[in-house]
Amino acid sequence: MGDRLKNKTALVTGATSNIGRAIALAFAGEGATVIVSGRDAKRGADVIEEIERRGRGRGYFIAADLDGTAHASRQLARDAREALGKSIEILVNNAGVFPAATTLTADEAMFDQVYAVNVKAPFFLTAAIAPEMQRHGAGSIINLGSWVARLGIPVGALYASTKGAMETLTRAWAAEFGSPTVRVNAISPGVVNAQSENHPAAAMMRGTPYGAVGNPSAIASAAVFLASDEASFVNGTVIDVDGGRTGVAVISR
Repeated sequence: MGDRLKNKTALVTGATSNIGRAIALAFAGEGATVIVSGRDAKRGADVIEEIERRGRGRGYFIAADLDGTAHASRQLARDAREALGKSIEILVNNAGVFPAATTLTADEAMFDQVYAVNVKAPFFLTAAIAPEMQRHGAGSIINLGSWVARLGIPVGALYASTKGAMETLTRAWAAEFGSPTVRVNAISPGVVNAQSENHPAAAMMRGTPYGAVGNPSAIASAAVFLASDEASFVNGTVIDVDGGRTGVAVISR
């Protein structure tokens, strides 16, 4: 813990579990005031309690169901500003859904829901927040991509396509909103879970340099870097934090 984000404000979506929770705790640990957003008030309260227990930064929970409508995203942006009493300086678009479906088993309702949560919601949330970052001359937007956006697997084509969209939006938003003081980047995690030994996708990390499922804290560390002034020369970039999953050939033994 340190002061890398001291006095900064942040909004983290999907912050009540796994990667989002780790990012919210890491931001607070570096001195930020964090809006913890999610659908589950009990889990949200647990994150706020943990922030307070650690005695670094501050946290506020805002319940939000980011269903893809512009209204829901804009309402969250308004609620976050009201709770903070100032503008949002760091936005982490983390909330997402991953149905275990193939192209043949995904129906139209599932398609619409996954794109609504994974792409439309962050699209309109960014649209509600980025212009204010430009006006104030300070901001960092961090999107969550995924290794499956660039390395095909036989299950999850729908989810993978949404993460490909988020990586594309990262570059487009860096061009649209980016400046020396406003940055848009993404993190592409490998298979990550706090209870790694029980993760059903653990087999996908075998044979990688890391050789096992990663911990959410690894993604949080990358997010702290991208949110901090240390990343002032990083814009429009996707950082792979995946134990070597996409960058290194996996040789079966």
